[in-house]
Amino acid sequence: MSDTRFSPPATPTPNSAGPEEGGGPANTGARWPLPEEAFWSERTDPHGVLPDDQTDPGGERTGGGERAGAREAGTDEGARVRRVATDERPLTQPEPKAEAEPAKRKRDPFLDNVKFVLIALVVVGHSLVPTLSADSSRALYIFVYTFHMPLFVLISGYLSRNFWNSNAKTNKLVDTFLVPYVIVEVGYAALRFSLGQKWSLTIIDPAWLNWYLLALLFWRLSTPVWKRMKYPVPVAIAIYLFAGFSQISGDFSMDRFFGLLPFFVIGLVMQPEHFELLNRRWIKIVSVVTIIGAAAVAIYIAPRAPLDPFYFKHSFQDMDLSWYMGLGLRTGLLVCSLAMCFAVLALVPRGETWFSDLGTRTLYCYLLHGIPVLIAKEMGWLEFPWLHGPLGVLAITSSCFALAIVLCLPETRTVFKWVLEPRLVWLYRRPSRS
Repeated sequence: MSDTRFSPPATPTPNSAGPEEGGGPANTGARWPLPEEAFWSERTDPHGVLPDDQTDPGGERTGGGERAGAREAGTDEGARVRRVATDERPLTQPEPKAEAEPAKRKRDPFLDNVKFVLIALVVVGHSLVPTLSADSSRALYIFVYTFHMPLFVLISGYLSRNFWNSNAKTNKLVDTFLVPYVIVEVGYAALRFSLGQKWSLTIIDPAWLNWYLLALLFWRLSTPVWKRMKYPVPVAIAIYLFAGFSQISGDFSMDRFFGLLPFFVIGLVMQPEHFELLNRRWIKIVSVVTIIGAAAVAIYIAPRAPLDPFYFKHSFQDMDLSWYMGLGLRTGLLVCSLAMCFAVLALVPRGETWFSDLGTRTLYCYLLHGIPVLIAKEMGWLEFPWLHGPLGVLAITSSCFALAIVLCLPETRTVFKWVLEPRLVWLYRRPSRS
């Protein structure tokens, strides 16, 4: 490639198109768009030559009086004039504007609304355990557990659609799941010990509510596999059904990983238009009927229904079921849970609400609510006789929603961010530029 200082003059020809006819810069006939970096880089224009000033093979300026003076004075004089013109004539060509950075994607208040409702129900469900001897508490417990964690997993799957194995994503998995998991495990072990229980710390077997961090970690790591499948949902449902034949231990939350797998995969394949389908009036009406029917069924079966199926982790043998009864139970529970999930999605407000911002900090509520709930259980505050009835259910539910609000406040995040969202930049190597 020849040096641009000795390139032939790019003068217009009769056949070359001008700017108004689609010609490129300096009427060279090049089609737009010409890469700005290639046109204005120092390598192609080391002296700041303007587009309308062109050079001949001798490196002389060819514009107006400077062109005649350069030819009369010879090569040296031409070089001098060129330098003087370059130094004295300021560049009036505007700098190419840098491309505007893409605007940050605005959060969807609908999903934040759903997340806050669900996290409040998580607190309610954990607080109802000491009062499950009452039919009213048991009915609400069954109603909530039919859909609240399945829907949470479905939303988690939907928000994992763009996950890929990159450095940033891998770092975030460690910061968001593994480190908080260890910290919370040690913290709850210390809390139980301070309340008079025996010291117990088993990292591979998550305690109580901490199972979700490990299960979500493995679900998210499996995302690339599901996205490559032709039929991910049927495969996930088949795995879910046949997992009931095996007694899967709770180590690393593998029992919950398989038990709630279909909901994560369904969320993974869902698109925004699917949520829009739920916003139709007739679907909202059907959703109201579904919620009322589910509440009636929960009240009816509460006195005699076992709770194990609603945890989505027990095998057929654990529940004393034959293989065909177990498959039927898991299939029916999957259908009912999905119907409840879609009904709740159809009824939750889609616009900004007073709790939309609270839904952006549900991780803090999930990991921290166990502290007051565990203290209340150990101190016997949830075993008062008046709590074992409809009035007690109302009092517990109201208190749990108030606790969820407090734990989702920005002040709560400010206090606990260093523990639950640590910045571990020092832990990782910088990726090489290559």
